[in-house]
Amino acid sequence: MGRWRPPPERSTALITREGHDRLKAELDELWRVRRPEVVQALAAAAAEGDRSENAEYTYRKKQLGEIDRRVRYLSKRLPSLKVVDAAPGDPQAVFFGARVEIEHLGNGECRSYRIVGPDETDAGRGWISIDSPLARAMLKKRLDDEFDAQLPGGAARYAIVAIGYGEDDRG
Repeated sequence: MGRWRPPPERSTALITREGHDRLKAELDELWRVRRPEVVQALAAAAAEGDRSENAEYTYRKKQLGEIDRRVRYLSKRLPSLKVVDAAPGDPQAVFFGARVEIEHLGNGECRSYRIVGPDETDAGRGWISIDSPLARAMLKKRLDDEFDAQLPGGAARYAIVAIGYGEDDRG
């Protein structure tokens, strides 16, 4: 049996304006600030002599590899992203960028989410990927619509309580 695995599903190439700006700033920070600092520290560690027992040298090499990996990823990903910074034609339905409040019909618990691109998800702020099962289930739904979502913890039924596309960052 080989080690071949099917390629992962391609993530949606949508992103909000704020998310795109954040990724560009991260790339700039890594390339212009962090990488030169690590290269300088690596050179200083290498000048100390025997590299085989030099923990600082090993650490800086690993750190440089991580930075280079992230820079490569961002350099490839940023040009492929499509920035969505306008409300959809039908703001009464759930689409990318929506801020949605939903109620769990089983226990009455309400939660708020913002549907964003996979590169900018943040569970702490309630930002979920458009590729997530919950977001997929609520796409195109309208106020007071009920829907079922197949979540990792099992199936659940929800109702749409509020939909908005405002600029405020409630997250």
